[in-house]
Amino acid sequence: MSEPRLQMREAAAAPHHLGQISLGRHLLETDLIAPWQLFYALDKQKQWDAPLGDILLSNGWITPEDWRDALARHLTAQSVNLRIQPPDPRLTNILPPDLCLKYNIVPWMSVGGLLILVTGRPEHLETQRPNLPLEVRRALIAVSTETDVETCLATLHRRALTRQAETRTDPIYSCRNWNITQSTHAAKVWGLIGASLITCAIFANSVLVLLTLWALFSLFAVATMKTLATVAHKRAPLAQTQSAPRAPLPRISIMVPLYKETEIAHALIARLAKLSYPKALLDVLLVLEEKDDLTRATISRTALPRWLRVVEVPAGSGLTTKPRALNYALDFCKGNIVGIWDAEDAPAPAQLEHVAKHFASADPDVACLQGVLDYYNPWTNWLSRCFTIEYSTWFRVVLPGLARMGFPIPLGGTTLFLRRDVIEAVGGWDAHNVTEDADLGIRLARFGYRTELLTTVTQEEANCRPLAWVRQRSRWLKGYMTTYLVHMRSPLRLWSEIGPRQFLGVQLIFVATLSQFILAPLIWMFWGTLLGGGASYHRLAATTCHETRRCGAVVYRLDQRNDRSKGDLGSKSHRSVWLDIDDANLFHAGHACRLQSSVRASLSSVLLGQNCTRKNHRSHRDHLIRNQIPV
Repeated sequence: MSEPRLQMREAAAAPHHLGQISLGRHLLETDLIAPWQLFYALDKQKQWDAPLGDILLSNGWITPEDWRDALARHLTAQSVNLRIQPPDPRLTNILPPDLCLKYNIVPWMSVGGLLILVTGRPEHLETQRPNLPLEVRRALIAVSTETDVETCLATLHRRALTRQAETRTDPIYSCRNWNITQSTHAAKVWGLIGASLITCAIFANSVLVLLTLWALFSLFAVATMKTLATVAHKRAPLAQTQSAPRAPLPRISIMVPLYKETEIAHALIARLAKLSYPKALLDVLLVLEEKDDLTRATISRTALPRWLRVVEVPAGSGLTTKPRALNYALDFCKGNIVGIWDAEDAPAPAQLEHVAKHFASADPDVACLQGVLDYYNPWTNWLSRCFTIEYSTWFRVVLPGLARMGFPIPLGGTTLFLRRDVIEAVGGWDAHNVTEDADLGIRLARFGYRTELLTTVTQEEANCRPLAWVRQRSRWLKGYMTTYLVHMRSPLRLWSEIGPRQFLGVQLIFVATLSQFILAPLIWMFWGTLLGGGASYHRLAATTCHETRRCGAVVYRLDQRNDRSKGDLGSKSHRSVWLDIDDANLFHAGHACRLQSSVRASLSSVLLGQNCTRKNHRSHRDHLIRNQIPV
């Protein structure tokens, strides 16, 4: 590169529209595109937030290499093939990796103390020069392809990008510092478990009563919350996307995490190809793990469209979670709106149009849009039908109602769209939380942002195998518990950040939900007594009382024989001990029977009617009298 050529690049840039026409004329003169293709691209630029090159490249009218060379000639800059001419490794740390990826630049070389930056988006870099560090604002520009720049940055900053993906979230809002294997933490956990077991053993009846009351309270709390959410939704149902003032459509990046997928690639591409959003504004990233050879081999056999690309997440500390992959791929996104789909998702063809219009008309504090999730295989078996009913009520009624009530929204893991600047400001996803979606919903509320619901639907595959369902629900419960403990680490701070209403919402959504699952066996026990297990319970109580009475009598006789020489005082004292033991056991057994009978009677009165309830009471009383149990 000659010195005069370097100086020419510092001349003032032409106005944007004149530069595009001049570049288009150059493309026509070199026979790289046809006139109608240029007219089409220039017309779409008025409607889309897309440069000329993206429109031409997305339609396949020009190759990335031809566009690179044409752009370099237009800007009188050097065209660089980074695969043949890699950057000077001594310049790697001049700029942070996230800034390099954001502006698609890489420090290439230094000539006579003058820095040269290679970029695939020179027009974007010129407008962002004031945001660059002072020492590189007057750097010269060389041109390469965007893909080559990103590949080069991923190689140069592999370690830094991997570490950032695992630690992007602030430690205050993350669970990554929780290490249960540490001796101090392990001692606390095992001590708490031991104390709980001892308490249950000593105060078994009291613990049973308290757990029963808490189970009933949690059921009542969740039922009340869902009822109020339903009423709120019925009063103000989800509105259709409002028409916003006409503005250029934004570019939207969609991340699709894949892991050990061998058959989904062809179907996924076919479903995404049905999207009606302009392909020049569509940026789909297939996010793979570096060691996932199965998915990589599957994709290598598939022809990918130009608007779809692959991002490989390097292996770091051994953590391979979905939020870690999302954190890594976030820096490679090009759009101002970032969305998430799963591999088996089938979004509505016009879904992204709804997203763009809703964000254009929404308030600035609306940082996230959650779409409706549904299943395309509800008739596979009974379990898939239950899933369909659950998702229909949750996404179409409960979540919209909670949003109307001003509660924080635990997000779903897919059909999720965020403003990019907001997700970067709140720290991305917690790479160590298995329910990163619910955690992000609460964190957005803590930063003062809101989530709104969309009516657009994404269909996915329902989990219809029992073992897979158990593993999935166990993972969700673990993540819910982790999310709750993270945000309740400092309750007063949480209260001050989100206010009393949202604080109450967090307690209802997380505590009540977890309580229902943890206490489910206790609730099932009462249902078992209703369905015929009550007689066995009565026999067990009666047998316990009878054995206690018999053992007490034996102890009394033995003590009476051994201590007959001690006189009446000793006998009376032993008799009093025997009576205390017998009365105590009779009291506890009778109390347990009365508790079980009252619960069964209350359930029976609801399900079987008042007559059946009276019959159960009479039979239960007769049973107690026959077995000499105090009523």
